[in-house]
Amino acid sequence: MSEEACKEQAQKAVVADYVCSFLHLGEAKNLPTYPGPNKMRDCYCTVNLDQEEVFRTKIVEKSLCPFYGEDFYCEIPRTFRHLSFYIFDRDVFRRDSIIGKVAIQKEDLQKYHNRDTWFQLQHVDADSEVQGKVHLELRLSEVITDTGVVCHKLATRVLECQGLPIVNGQCDPYATVTLAGPSRSEAKKTKVKKKTNNPHFDEVFYFEVTRPSSYNKKSHFDIEDVDEVDKMEIRVDLWNASNLKFGDEFLGELRLPLKFLRQSSSYEAWYFLQPRDNGNKSLKPDDLGSLRLNVVYTEDHVFSSDYYSPLRDLLLKSADVEPVSASAAHILGEVCREKQEAAIPLVRLFLHYGRIVPFISAIANAEVKRTQDPNTIFRGNSLTSKCIDETMKLAGMHYLQVTLKPIIDEICQVHKPCEIDPVKLKDGENLENNRENLRQYVDRIFTVITKSGVSCPTVMCDIFFSLRESAAKRFQGDLDVRYTAVSSFIFLRFFAPAILSPNLFQLTPHHPDPQTSRTLTLISKTIQTLGSLSKSKSANFKESYMATFYDYFNEQKYADAVKNFLDLISSSGRRDHKSIEQPILLKEGFMIKRAQGRKRFGMKNFKKRWFRLTNHEFTYQKSKGDHPLCSIPIENILAVERLEEESFKMKNMFQVIQPERRVLYIQANNCVEAKDWIDILTKVSQCNKKRLTVYHPSAYLNGHWLCCKATADNTPGCTPCTGGLPANIQLDIDGDRETERIYSLFNLYMPKLEKMQEACGSKSVYDGPEEEEYSTFIIDDPKETYKTLKLIIEGVGTLEQEHAQYKRDKFKKTKYGSQEHPIGDKSFQTYIRQQSEISAHSI
Repeated sequence: MSEEACKEQAQKAVVADYVCSFLHLGEAKNLPTYPGPNKMRDCYCTVNLDQEEVFRTKIVEKSLCPFYGEDFYCEIPRTFRHLSFYIFDRDVFRRDSIIGKVAIQKEDLQKYHNRDTWFQLQHVDADSEVQGKVHLELRLSEVITDTGVVCHKLATRVLECQGLPIVNGQCDPYATVTLAGPSRSEAKKTKVKKKTNNPHFDEVFYFEVTRPSSYNKKSHFDIEDVDEVDKMEIRVDLWNASNLKFGDEFLGELRLPLKFLRQSSSYEAWYFLQPRDNGNKSLKPDDLGSLRLNVVYTEDHVFSSDYYSPLRDLLLKSADVEPVSASAAHILGEVCREKQEAAIPLVRLFLHYGRIVPFISAIANAEVKRTQDPNTIFRGNSLTSKCIDETMKLAGMHYLQVTLKPIIDEICQVHKPCEIDPVKLKDGENLENNRENLRQYVDRIFTVITKSGVSCPTVMCDIFFSLRESAAKRFQGDLDVRYTAVSSFIFLRFFAPAILSPNLFQLTPHHPDPQTSRTLTLISKTIQTLGSLSKSKSANFKESYMATFYDYFNEQKYADAVKNFLDLISSSGRRDHKSIEQPILLKEGFMIKRAQGRKRFGMKNFKKRWFRLTNHEFTYQKSKGDHPLCSIPIENILAVERLEEESFKMKNMFQVIQPERRVLYIQANNCVEAKDWIDILTKVSQCNKKRLTVYHPSAYLNGHWLCCKATADNTPGCTPCTGGLPANIQLDIDGDRETERIYSLFNLYMPKLEKMQEACGSKSVYDGPEEEEYSTFIIDDPKETYKTLKLIIEGVGTLEQEHAQYKRDKFKKTKYGSQEHPIGDKSFQTYIRQQSEISAHSI
């Protein structure tokens, strides 16, 4: 194959790049006291891509060491420089104040990959908030004056900036350009650009670099001027024009020495803005406290499907391998540091190819055989438990929506007092009334759960049937084990966590307030105990007030209802497959929309509305619970696409295109939320017969389309619609992407794979006591396990070569100083250094 053909094949190989982040926000400690008599604070934490907020935790009241314990997962849809975490103190009367922040540079994220780390909070000031990039063109030229003498002039052209920080909700930027040297400083200023953080300046400023002298063709500079020019620099400062009395706010700067123009008289490039040299002089780092985080950051380059065939086939036959501990999927669970790491891609891969039930049945059966006590069955964080947890999250999300969401919504809106701890009662509350309120909520949730068996997803029921059979066969003398094996998942790991943290299961759009969280905690504890079927339930509670409250439910009818429910969801062939007639709520939340012009003379202004998407329609209303102002049937959604920012000078906008070219323009709160809405709207409308193939990426304004300049508003689109997603709204899974993720894990834990190979050899040759370093691995059949390990290592090695070639080709095409890789991009500089080392090593 020729070199050109190899390059072409490598270009076609990569289908997509995915950047994901999973974050666990643990806790903060030693925050500074509030300057008042109370000294306590009400704190929450936000997650930001640069300055853009994409997630917010609950508020922890009256604490200087708030515990959050919240997880956040997202696909990152754009480039960024810092992943930042801000700690805020809530203020009821004024704007919430920032206590401090943690900012991790993108290139440093791998240092903290998947491990708990304490970070010192840093002060927030103008220099710590610098972001964005500037596009400059510099040209040094000789000018001959009328008198015949020569001087050298520098033309500095400020073309544009992108991604400048927004200060106090607005950005009116301008730039100052300064030529500075040991004995001179000359500054000039651009015009102010209103209401944009992506300003287009395109202004040129001229500076006289050297004094007029006799013409000399041999050198750009006179000999006596060379040293002075080498010490000169051009400095570009970005500012936000502010009306406040404190003056304009600093946004970032760029310093370039003039000596680099001696190599070439003209230079054009993009640059990252930097903090001031004397900026960010903050207090001691421990003055503000610290924040515990666990960051899992991945960048996956996914190839076309045929590249993954050997590894994928090896994984998919795991359920058929005897023993299952010798299979590729089980080995992945053995070598990963956390079982959850392995469970997430494995479950998604097996679900995609319809192999999840036989796989989980195989590993669950093996675990049951190793279990000695029926009371501890599936209680550990094993690969089986994590895989079932992940399957329930994926397959059971809509089950939770139709089962729990109506009551959870009521609890969040009504705010009935339910505190039953006498110590925590507020003034005016009655303990007996609170107990009755809580009892009614528990009763209603318990009833709706135990009557929902017919709605339980088929895949979950098939797994529960397998668990029940394995447990009953292993512990034939224990009649309750067939129930506890299932209840430990459906109640303990599914319903109870969803009640406790409804926002993590998409049951609520935001975190419940502290009072509601407390109510949900009490309900979750009670439901968990009701579902456990343990002999002495009151003993399960450490708190005496919970044991007293549980006396309400010490009746046989509750145990009977649980058993009937568990029998239904774990019996083979127990249900008819009726479709659910009622609409399923898929997503809801506030966004800003532009009027569609349904009224002939109506104003097309922007308004905040509550949007609601079900599998039947897409609606919006003034506030949650109001009558819809507009309803779009799913079959009328012809395309959902991003809208170019220049249309309305607004970020995170997308468009919902309807029949007769009617377009609804919507602005989401951040880039992650915009992507979520686009994805789910695309999924539910994927099967519409009249879906468009082309669209306009910009708006129709002032009598023409901004993208193609066509004047007719019914002109067909000028850009192909983006590739659609699978129509199955429950499980949108890319099998190749999951296989790539598994390859990355095998590659990361290659030393453990090799150690496991050694353990197989040791077990095969020596029939004596096992070496301590090998004791962590489950190896039931050393020969079969060794064969599988050899195939895994070969498959991973082949894919590693493909990735290396892809990176080399990408490196050759990348231009340093381009818009994608501005000068000052440390991650790209690191990449250049790595590639140089690889090239030198290969030579």
